[in-house]
Amino acid sequence: MKTKYIDLIDQTFHFPQEEFKLKDNELQFHGINLMELIAQYGAPLKFTYLPKISENINRAKSWFDKAIKKNNYAGNYNYCYCTKSSHFQHVLNEALKNDIHIETSSAFDIDIVENLKAQGKINNATYIISNGFKRNQYVQNIARLINDGHYNCIPIIDNYEELDLLSDVINEGFQVGIRIASEEEPKFEFYTSRLGIGYRNIVSFYNNQIKKNPKVKLKMLHFFINTGIRDTAYYWNELLKCLKVYINLKKICPSLDSLNIGGGFPIKNSLAFDYDYQYMINEIVNQIQIACEEARVDVPNIFTEFGSFTVGESGGAIYEVLYQKQQNDREKWNMINSSFITTMPDTWAINKRFVMLAINRWQEEYERVLLGGLTCDSDDYYNSEQHMNAIYLPKYKKDKPLYIGFFNTGAYQETIGGFGGLQHCLIPQPKHILIDLDENGKATTEVFAPQQTSEQLLSILGYQKTAKEEVLEYSQKKTLIYPN
Repeated sequence: MKTKYIDLIDQTFHFPQEEFKLKDNELQFHGINLMELIAQYGAPLKFTYLPKISENINRAKSWFDKAIKKNNYAGNYNYCYCTKSSHFQHVLNEALKNDIHIETSSAFDIDIVENLKAQGKINNATYIISNGFKRNQYVQNIARLINDGHYNCIPIIDNYEELDLLSDVINEGFQVGIRIASEEEPKFEFYTSRLGIGYRNIVSFYNNQIKKNPKVKLKMLHFFINTGIRDTAYYWNELLKCLKVYINLKKICPSLDSLNIGGGFPIKNSLAFDYDYQYMINEIVNQIQIACEEARVDVPNIFTEFGSFTVGESGGAIYEVLYQKQQNDREKWNMINSSFITTMPDTWAINKRFVMLAINRWQEEYERVLLGGLTCDSDDYYNSEQHMNAIYLPKYKKDKPLYIGFFNTGAYQETIGGFGGLQHCLIPQPKHILIDLDENGKATTEVFAPQQTSEQLLSILGYQKTAKEEVLEYSQKKTLIYPN
């Protein structure tokens, strides 16, 4: 009878896989010995495997290149990285090795862009696609960038007032895009995205506000739906509606030459994950080509804004099972030495699933368990894998440590979790390790951030002030109470 953990995985999935292999019955991720990583740095820990970022960028560029050649497509392709997925410098540094462009979401993003320009990582030829609802500081920062000569900064108009706000502070001519307010799937709580301008209003918006403005040229139409790029009747229907808008605009606006289809490529969330990226890209390029040929307009240059696809599969988290609690006849809780709410907030907030595997003890018998975090919050748990309504792991043994890994966690988790700040129940943020390959293909590691300390958290909370700060505060309060 096959009752070992390795038997379970082997019977359920095709294993090993490209990034997951066993060596001496211990899990390796892209050839990285995870038990050696634990021995060196301890657990819990988070890690970023930087080469995966470049790999995924070049995979996407290759797929689009093949689709463009297959369809004799006259336009070109531009890969933009969606910075909100992960703003960290090590992520941008790796991504920008691959001749890409940047999509921004808020005012401080522009400060990052200027920092990267000062370092020579990007230049004025780099497209900066500025999405999002633009408050005053964002408008001012975009204007500063364009006024300083970065004419390939393209603000995407999200509402009717933004164009005038930008025109008032940008000195010379500039290019813009318009975001379509797409219609969401029927299961959503709302019908139309809060972002952008409605399909039916875009042509009139162009005629009334852009066409007559000598400073502004419309370059791009932006299209994105919340459920991402999927092979469904809903997605293809929304894409065709977008293409109709593009064609109608192109006939009256010669400067329009680009279509931004946003992000939305899925990433691997289970060992059973299956998605035909090349097929989807071929179909998208083909649909654009057919629609434009039938309407006798030039095909657009294609832009994408892949965030999770760029960085998601580079990240992982490792925990140790501290203890097992038998709460009733059927439920065993394996308690990890960290918190799901703070280290992987999407598992709690949107029930997101990641690839989860044991790292050691694959040759031992398995059992059905639930996984719980350290906080006193009843929602701090991870209760199911994507493929089944239970989690199976090697049996807990007090004298044999068990380590588990969650993989492809590199997008959004650090920023949503509040990297470097307060954590729920003051459970400290774990150590973060960067993994790279040297010129000989050998793995190198470095500590990006140590585990948070009590002093850091207390300082944020105001408990640790210097004597000078306390004297200053006392002096200010005394002045307010006893003014001269």
